Amino acid sequence: MSRRTVKVEGLRELDRALGALPKATARAALQRTLKKAAQPVKAAMKAKAPKLTRALEESIVDGTKLTRRQARMVKKDGKAFATRHVGSADPSAIPQEFGTFKENAQPFARPGWAETQDAVLAIIGRDLGVWDIVSSVPYGREGRDITATRAA
Repeated sequence: MSRRTVKVEGLRELDRALGALPKATARAALQRTLKKAAQPVKAAMKAKAPKLTRALEESIVDGTKLTRRQARMVKKDGKAFATRHVGSADPSAIPQEFGTFKENAQPFARPGWAETQDAVLAIIGRDLGVWDIVSSVPYGREGRDITATRAA
């Protein structure tokens, strides 16, 4: 499994700036940014999804709500101020991604995320105007060490 280390600076300033806004306005700004940042991941996942019936490709969505089944699977790391999920609403996506004892895996979600994670971080940093990605250095076999600093 690849490892990825991301160092982001400027989040205190972002927190202060969002704290100065009304709660609904701050949440709406974060949701708009997360929605925009989710689009490259969604497109990459759809492009990598198996095309036999196109049902899996059509089931890939992004949103703030999870199905009851998905919500049980998500770790409870505390209450987040704003979240956005990208994935498939189709229960067959999990065996498709990881395989079964009868079928080989045909991953689409993890490779889609791996391909677009730098772009997602850049979109979030640029749209919130707090940090810029300044360097991307190889780390381990497949991961990257990214340093982000506060935007001028």
